[in-house]
Amino acid sequence: MPDLPPDDQRFLDAYMAASGGEVPSNPRPRQGSLALAVPRYLASDSFAALSDGTRASRRRILDEIRQNHGKGLVRDLRTKHVEAALGKFSGHARNNRLKVWRAFGKWLEEIYKIEDPAQNIKKSPVPKSRGRVPWSKEDIAAFRAFWPIETPERLAFEVIYFTGARISDAIRLGQGNVDQDGWLVFSQQKTGGEVAIPFNRPLPKFASGMQSDLQCLRTALDARPDKHITWITTAFGTSRSAKSAGQWFAAKARAAGIQGRSAHHQRLSR
Repeated sequence: MPDLPPDDQRFLDAYMAASGGEVPSNPRPRQGSLALAVPRYLASDSFAALSDGTRASRRRILDEIRQNHGKGLVRDLRTKHVEAALGKFSGHARNNRLKVWRAFGKWLEEIYKIEDPAQNIKKSPVPKSRGRVPWSKEDIAAFRAFWPIETPERLAFEVIYFTGARISDAIRLGQGNVDQDGWLVFSQQKTGGEVAIPFNRPLPKFASGMQSDLQCLRTALDARPDKHITWITTAFGTSRSAKSAGQWFAAKARAAGIQGRSAHHQRLSR
C-alpha cells in the first residue's frame, strides 16, 4: 500500500484494487462522499474484526453501494435513501444487504457524526424453512463404506463428524491443536468462541457413545500416507480454503450416493 494518509484518494484506490474491489472511473470523488467512505470503512478496524468469510461477502455489497450511491454525500444520507436502495430486493437478499447497511451505518455514525441511517429499518419477513436435514445413520454408514479409511475423504469426514466443527474451522485443525493435556483446542472463526474437545484423554460420561467415532478418527489419522500440518488437505498436501473444501466434500458425498448433504448437514448429525 502507498505510504499515504488513509483518506487520500490514491491510498483508497490502491486499497480497493488490492482487496478485489473496483476502482471507480472517476478518479476524484467529492470529499465526504460515500465513494470515499466505503473504502475507509473497508480499511477500518471495525471491518477487519469480521471473519474472513463475512468480509468477503460484505465487500461485494459494499462495492455495490459505492458504485450505485458513491456520488452522494454522507452528511445527506437518510433512512429513506437506505430504504430506497433496499427496495430493489426482497426476502433474504434484502436482509443480507440490511446487515451490511447496519454495520456501515453504525460506523458512519461514529466516524462522520451523523445519525445512523439504518438503525430503525426492519428486516423483511421470510417464510420459515424446514432447515437443513442432518445426515442419517444410513448416510454415515454409506460414506464410511464407500471411502476407505486411508483416503483424504474419509479423514475429512471423521474430523468433521467427531469434532462437530464448521468446515471453516475443520480445515485448520491439526496435531498442533492438541495440547499437552490431550485437549483438541481451537477458536471458532465465525464466532471467536473457544472450543476444547477431549482427544488424547478420556471422554466425559455424556459423550461415552462417541468413543467409537473418536477411534475412527484416530484410525484415519494413523492410516494417512503422508502427514501435514493440517489434517484436511489437497492432494498436494496444502490446506484447503473453506469454500473449496465445502464444495469438495459435498461432491465426495454425492460420489458415495448421498444426495443433498454437505459438511454442514453432517455437523448437525451431532
